[in-house]
Amino acid sequence: MTHRENWLRAIEFRSPEWIPASVGFAPIVWKTYREDLERVLLEHPKLFPGFEAGHSNFYDEMSPYYTQGVKTRDNWGCLWHNEQEGLEGIVVESPLADWSALDTYEPPDVERFDERGTVDWEQIRRNTVAAREAGHLTGGNGERLFDRMYFLRGFENLMMDFATDDPHLPRLVEMLTQHELKLIRKYLEIGVDSMYFHTDIGTQRALMISPAKFRKYLKPMFMALFRTCRQAGTHVCLSSDGHVLEIVDDLIECGISMHDPQLRANTLGGIKRCYKGKVCCTVDLDRQSFAFLSPQGIHDQVEEVVQEMHDPAGGLMISGSVWGNDVPLTNIASLCEAVEEFCFA
Repeated sequence: MTHRENWLRAIEFRSPEWIPASVGFAPIVWKTYREDLERVLLEHPKLFPGFEAGHSNFYDEMSPYYTQGVKTRDNWGCLWHNEQEGLEGIVVESPLADWSALDTYEPPDVERFDERGTVDWEQIRRNTVAAREAGHLTGGNGERLFDRMYFLRGFENLMMDFATDDPHLPRLVEMLTQHELKLIRKYLEIGVDSMYFHTDIGTQRALMISPAKFRKYLKPMFMALFRTCRQAGTHVCLSSDGHVLEIVDDLIECGISMHDPQLRANTLGGIKRCYKGKVCCTVDLDRQSFAFLSPQGIHDQVEEVVQEMHDPAGGLMISGSVWGNDVPLTNIASLCEAVEEFCFA
């Protein structure tokens, strides 16, 4: 069975042969461990099929968004500043910090630009066709949703907008909705298996806004975007960090096919209660613990998640993200070993 077919079986609850799983690394981790990290990946071909050594030097050349001390402006007009090499920077200047700018503001032209560069749609089409013909999973980048809004307005400004029901807020949501629909339709015309969206909306303990405000302002946008994809036969994969349990049923109603709840913020019990048997979830392992657990502790964490969440019918994926260069290489190796042991058995 190909990885594409197995992935589709998992997300559609059609009895996959194994649990789709991935382990990813921030550039700062590659820059720290380099060839040593490559050796770990080479020892786990099930988890990293096709990986070849010799790429570590690439991580000496960071993009401006990952280069310490650099400020750079994206195609939305947001000014980014990086304070820690190898991790993404933060927005320090927002083009819609003053609502008066909204009257003349224009999002990037989806025909030519994504968030940070130019777009060659013909090349994307060729790549998608080639991937499909080779039996690989194909996907489109739906970019950012709620987080785009606080990049544009500034986080504190946006929180006040929601708290006060600012009359400009619906205009901002509608502008983003229309931009996203144009983007989505480009990928749907090409034909992709899935569309990926990013919308960090949770803190460690709660949503950034109340569930009521989510349902009033954001849920209609999510429903318009996600149902457009699903009606075209394309799956919707939503990534959103933080605590989100109060709106999982809303996200399902909007049309998500898969969501990636974070283990620490949502707890294993909460994830099991809100997701299992309802919608495919990619459990995002507790990356904040990876630097402090023993290798056995990491092994036990993966085992517990799989034991509690696995269903032969499907609906489970596993993700491990190593985002800090304080995670010992032995722990990274243990993470890879455990994911292979419990997901690919």
